[in-house]
Amino acid sequence: MGRSQETFNKKEVRKKKEKKRKDKEKKRLAKKDTDKRSGLDDMIAYVDEKGNITSTPPDPQKKESPKLEDIEVSVPKNSISRPDPIRNGRVTFFNDSKGFGFIEDSETRERVFVHINNTEEEIAEGDRVTFEVESGQKGPSAFNVKIKE
Repeated sequence: MGRSQETFNKKEVRKKKEKKRKDKEKKRLAKKDTDKRSGLDDMIAYVDEKGNITSTPPDPQKKESPKLEDIEVSVPKNSISRPDPIRNGRVTFFNDSKGFGFIEDSETRERVFVHINNTEEEIAEGDRVTFEVESGQKGPSAFNVKIKE
């Protein structure tokens, strides 16, 4: 008789695969059982009159109707504030040979890119300037840059 072609390593691999398959089957059956027990009733949540989440439904007798005068449909016009389009700042960096630099906005402390083509007069590092901001290719960009008197 010939020797069995099944080595010890092959037996171990087969046993591991069989054990893994059985564990997977057990998990699938356990999940199926828990799905049957839980329903939509377990997932429903209610909000009480104070805005807290509860598991009990609200009492219809305690229901209050809001006054129509208290409901605001839109935002009041006086609460919208528009920022001044002309900003003030200081030139923190400017490269004359390449023709670009950065201005630090005095209010927001944001650095804004500036190109020599967008300036109305010669600027240098340290100058106080007024400018307007627009969105450029890589972020905010300054234009109409003038030296502040």
